[in-house]
Amino acid sequence: MKKLLFISALILMPLCVFSQQSNHKNPLPLAKYEDNVKLPLTAIERAQIIEAYGDSAEKLVFSKPNRLKSIKHILRNRVVIKLITNENEKKPCPKLSEMAEAVGLDYSQEEAFNPNNFNPLKYGLNFYSRSAAMYQVDDTNYYIIVKSQYQ
Repeated sequence: MKKLLFISALILMPLCVFSQQSNHKNPLPLAKYEDNVKLPLTAIERAQIIEAYGDSAEKLVFSKPNRLKSIKHILRNRVVIKLITNENEKKPCPKLSEMAEAVGLDYSQEEAFNPNNFNPLKYGLNFYSRSAAMYQVDDTNYYIIVKSQYQ
């Protein structure tokens, strides 16, 4: 009887060890912030947040220091607007109008695109991806590049 228990234990022990191994996924690295996110909001940034969040801006952004820091990082460091005229550099990517429609924004009512007053917070851009994203402004050679927060 003792031999049977001993042999059973020898057979079952490796199975128990293998079953306890877990799949370790790579954890997300910490987001890297530039020093300029410590500076106060500019009037333009404050207006962009209010335009995007409306009456909920105070509750969702201004009263949450980490959220405000993240949004300042987006506006100051992570969104790049690039004019690409060389056909070889252009890549197929989602149109800005598609992203606007995804959040219920009527893109046809928007003013003509002006890179100097573009508010990326209004559109459904993917700011929290592990990798960078690129979007084309409809009927223009402008591309909006959203850098990854982990770069």
